[in-house]
Amino acid sequence: MANHFHVSPNGCDTYSGTETRPFKTIQKAAGLAMAGDTITVHEGIYREYVNPINGGTGENERITYEAAPGEKVVISGGEVITDWNKVEGSVYKTVIPNSFFGDFNPYKEVVWGDWFKSLERIFHLGEVYIDGKSLFEAASLDGVMNPVPFSEAREPEWSLHSWYSEVDDENTTIYANFGEFDPSEHTIEINVRKFCFWPEKTGVNYITVRGFHLTMAAPNWAPPTALQEGLIGPHWSKGWIIEYNEISNAKNSGISLGKEIATGHNEWVLVGTKQGTQRERDVIMNALHMGWSKETIGSHIVRNNVIHDCEQTGICGHLGEVFSQIYNNHIYNIHHKRMFNGAEVGGIKLHASLDCQIRNNHIHNCDRGLWMDWQTQGTRISGNLLYDNDTEDLFVEVSHGPYVVDNNIMLSMKNVRDLSQGGAYVNNLFAGFISWARVTNRFTPYHYAHETGVHGFMTIIGGDDRYYNNIFTGTQPENVEKEKNIDTSSWLHADANLLEDGSVPKGLALYNECPTDEENWFEKLHTVDEFADARLPMHCGSNLYFNDAEPYRKEPGTLVFPDEKPVVKISEEEDGVYLEFDFGNRLSQVETVTITTDFLGIAFEPELPYERPDGTPLCIESDFFGNVRPAGKMTVGPFEGLCDGAQKIKVAKR
Repeated sequence: MANHFHVSPNGCDTYSGTETRPFKTIQKAAGLAMAGDTITVHEGIYREYVNPINGGTGENERITYEAAPGEKVVISGGEVITDWNKVEGSVYKTVIPNSFFGDFNPYKEVVWGDWFKSLERIFHLGEVYIDGKSLFEAASLDGVMNPVPFSEAREPEWSLHSWYSEVDDENTTIYANFGEFDPSEHTIEINVRKFCFWPEKTGVNYITVRGFHLTMAAPNWAPPTALQEGLIGPHWSKGWIIEYNEISNAKNSGISLGKEIATGHNEWVLVGTKQGTQRERDVIMNALHMGWSKETIGSHIVRNNVIHDCEQTGICGHLGEVFSQIYNNHIYNIHHKRMFNGAEVGGIKLHASLDCQIRNNHIHNCDRGLWMDWQTQGTRISGNLLYDNDTEDLFVEVSHGPYVVDNNIMLSMKNVRDLSQGGAYVNNLFAGFISWARVTNRFTPYHYAHETGVHGFMTIIGGDDRYYNNIFTGTQPENVEKEKNIDTSSWLHADANLLEDGSVPKGLALYNECPTDEENWFEKLHTVDEFADARLPMHCGSNLYFNDAEPYRKEPGTLVFPDEKPVVKISEEEDGVYLEFDFGNRLSQVETVTITTDFLGIAFEPELPYERPDGTPLCIESDFFGNVRPAGKMTVGPFEGLCDGAQKIKVAKR
């Protein structure tokens, strides 16, 4: 029979773990739980690292960790420090014996790894928090004594609240500028543990984590070529469910669904004999050699979580997240400080998102919203709300498809950065612009249908995208000033081939370099050089363009209104997030098309259809809210059944 263990701050680890005789620590229960067991944790703050020892054996024989219904349960990687001595002004210091940290001292450990940009200084894994809000690490003690605002941060004035540490053989000394806060009257915490919930060994399958607030952990930088650490994660396992949690204040990544260490760990930095992309190719082949497959890895569910204030990613994963579902999450304030950077930053950053379904997420105030990097195949990105993201809402990098992006609302200045091919963009609202580039010197893999097996490698020659039933509003007024000061070079890898003048395209203007599927493009190629310089055909139609958004040169059924400048605005109110717009009567004028597997055809490089993860045909028949569209006559954009004129629609909860 399955066991049901209980944990309470008032318990004792020598008790039996019943509701009346609960354990004191979650780890005590984690050491005993077997397949089918449940661990209910009662209200309180648990300052411990939970290392689940055993996993479940299947969907119906899980190990479930859950917060007691209606009770606030915090699992924290931090500890409260009360011994602060004033140095001068608002600057205080505390001296902590190194033994306090055990074998992991985050004030000695540095942030590092492949594709990490340190801005020519050292960052440590530690943090200092005032009432749950992290301070900024200064590069020197003078930066604490005489702080100046860090202009790149989302909250430059808050960056005056800073800290600096010194570690010797015996002690760790932390200096902190608390500004207007008296540390004796507020809760001051520091990072102590690397993880909140993370199995030390791999292959701990079928675990559910539900209803907790997990916070203040110190995982390191998580590139695709290293052990991808997270505040919480399955660590190369299968079938986890992470749901209804609040996840905050990870030094780098909140949830990691990514790879383990044996397939490669920062060899680009540590060894240096191969370039990073070759190391990444090696990691993929190493994983296949070691048994990476649908039967052993992935198929996780991440849903209904609130994830915020993590400095690298809200959710990341390479290889380990395949065949997963990520939906109904609210992700914000990712890379909020902007102190360090690198090519692995975003609300959700995935490599090899094979058959992943990413839907109904609310992502804002991030560096990037969604970053789909390498092997975006079988992926569907549907019904997501994205806005106020600095770099772009969606970046799809060096992927061959097929992948589908449908019924999304994208409101940042830059909606899509496309360094891929084989994408189908359907019924979206784009209130910014799109950029496109070829990548002719980076070979990336594509896979056999619905499995991890690699079919081949190829560069991105461009084109082979589909755009149907979308609304392009053109430049929004609030983005005009941002656009004037934009540095397009910050969006591009050095190996991407953009227009020579570096100009920023509107709408689908750059796609005009590509032929259409009506031009018999392949028959016109007679030499190897001609083929190497070819662009794949584009497939576009039934879109609606306003203002300075420019259509592709051949779009049947598309309407263009360059003199109309509809404003699209997001507003946060007490009962939710609202979208306001007025497209007049233009929505009903577009003759849309019904998008199905047969209509979309075959993605060029993998030679595969646009279909569901189970291989059945796809029909995009629902709108942003899940409402079924009428057969044969659907509305352009993400909403079905709208009236003409001004609209105010609730699109998310607060």
